Amino acid sequence: MELLSFRAARREDVPLILEMIRALAEYEQLLSEVVATESVLEEWLFDKEKAEVLFPMLEGKEIGFALYFHNFSTFLGRAGLYLEDLYIQPAYRGRGYGRKVLQKLAQIAVERGCGRLEWWCLDWNAPSIAFYKNLGAQPMDEWTVYRLTGDTLRDLAEEA
Repeated sequence: MELLSFRAARREDVPLILEMIRALAEYEQLLSEVVATESVLEEWLFDKEKAEVLFPMLEGKEIGFALYFHNFSTFLGRAGLYLEDLYIQPAYRGRGYGRKVLQKLAQIAVERGCGRLEWWCLDWNAPSIAFYKNLGAQPMDEWTVYRLTGDTLRDLAEEA
């Protein structure tokens, strides 16, 4: 395996971040749901600093990305690291680079004193599920994710 390095995303990386988000969404069969724009990403990632992006690098080239942010566990009384997206370009899959990205995120979580590293995975994504289980990750089968978006979110907010 070639030596993998990492770098944090910079403001000028926004077009590349959006390109990789779209590539991930296409793989997940969710491309029609991507409404993010470069300006929205720039605002939320670099102006508001609500999430971070890490690029795995081979010979100076970005081969994927990980977008993550802090959440909080009331039971642990400390922050956690939540991995929103992990993407490795198809030409680089199966070489251990995804594992290296998760190792780097685990290091970041430990360095920051986080109590956990969490992420979601689509139920049909058997290769990723097997990969995560091989790492020792435990599925949270007893939990169901709920979501409010769009008009439903606005309607509830207006009731207040």
